[in-house]
Amino acid sequence: MKKLTVTLSILALGAGIMFAQAQKTSQAKKSAGSAVSDELKQIENDWVAAVKAKDAAKLGEIVGDDWVGLGWDGKRADKAKALADLKEPGNSLDSIEIGAMTVRVFGNTAVVTGSDTEKSAEKGKDTSGKYGWTDVFVKQNGKWRAVASQSTRVPK
Repeated sequence: MKKLTVTLSILALGAGIMFAQAQKTSQAKKSAGSAVSDELKQIENDWVAAVKAKDAAKLGEIVGDDWVGLGWDGKRADKAKALADLKEPGNSLDSIEIGAMTVRVFGNTAVVTGSDTEKSAEKGKDTSGKYGWTDVFVKQNGKWRAVASQSTRVPK
């Protein structure tokens, strides 16, 4: 009987240790996921700041060389076009309010979805309004780079 009690006690202790380790691992993963989420949200904010400041160098660091975007108007752009359009007279981002962002991470790939309300112009035409968007990031050489983007204008 004593052997059975000792065996059960050892099993219970082992199960408790395994459960505690599993919780610790789960919390570490959540913490790491939160850090990645915060990093990607900051990159999104840096992206907005670069566009507002017409800072092509900063925007060039954020978007990957193979980036492709599908604009709210259905037009497709690559990195070179996006950087050129940034400097084009008549294109501006005067103000912007970023809504909540959702970050989903899949290994070295992440998808960020969000919305914004902005006062903007493209080729001198008012493009102000509310937009929903999705950006896809891939971690390349230790840095997150945007590889695809899509934006949709939300009807009033």
